[in-house]
Amino acid sequence: MSLHFNILATVITCVFAASAHSAMRQYSASVDNSKWMVDRTTRLSCTLSHDVPYYGEAIFSASASKNKDLTFNLDMVIRPEDYDFAGLESVPPSWRAGLPARSMGKMALLKKFDGELSNSVAWEMLTELEKGYQPTFYYQDWNNKHDQIAVSLSSVNFKKSYWDFLQCRDNLLPYSFEDIAFVVMNYRKNSSELTKSSRKRLDMIGEYLNNDPDIDSIYISAYSDSYGGKNVNLNLSKKRAMAIKEYMASKGVPADKIMTDGFGEKRHVAINTTPIGREANRRVIIQISKP
Repeated sequence: MSLHFNILATVITCVFAASAHSAMRQYSASVDNSKWMVDRTTRLSCTLSHDVPYYGEAIFSASASKNKDLTFNLDMVIRPEDYDFAGLESVPPSWRAGLPARSMGKMALLKKFDGELSNSVAWEMLTELEKGYQPTFYYQDWNNKHDQIAVSLSSVNFKKSYWDFLQCRDNLLPYSFEDIAFVVMNYRKNSSELTKSSRKRLDMIGEYLNNDPDIDSIYISAYSDSYGGKNVNLNLSKKRAMAIKEYMASKGVPADKIMTDGFGEKRHVAINTTPIGREANRRVIIQISKP
């Protein structure tokens, strides 16, 4: 009997000792310091950010593009030391404590990187916050094997900023830098006037340039078909390239960042014996680069 009692006492002691050394370290904004901020300086990107005191920052982002997809970034002051996963749950607020938490999936933790989630989960997190729930990440601490970490996004003061973010996202340009970084446009015959569709593309480029101060350089190369004489075509191609440069300068791009070349009848991309081929050769190529 004494032996069994001693074994039982030892087991209980070990259980209590393990409990005493393990803990759930929780990070979240309080009701008083919960802030959501929207950055909408240009029509190229929008961010909705939330500071998690003593932990880092939660950031929802959308960028100019056709779909304007969302991404979520968990910016950690102390990044992962190994590869793991964090569970993600929608946790009811304290005043609805009787309701169960709901699993929303998991987030990969990559060594020395912040946590990231893609469009569908990011939207789900936003809709849970809109309902007053708290998306919460749970994972094993990589610096203390005895501790678990819980990181919560507070829904306090969320709705107004969320609405501002949605309006910002709606106003983003429906195309990205990749859509305008390399563009081929065509000209009317014996003219420096662009075709109707090419003018629309040029307007699109101009609108993008108005919103992006980080353009590093623009290279404009113009070409002609083989009708009208070599010298005439060479001068016409140079005139076409210069007209594009002047247009971009009018949009605020420094002229010294814009380089032009006119190649006339050189470097044809199609035969000149058909109207379609000649139209393809009457072209200007715009290449835009960023740092």
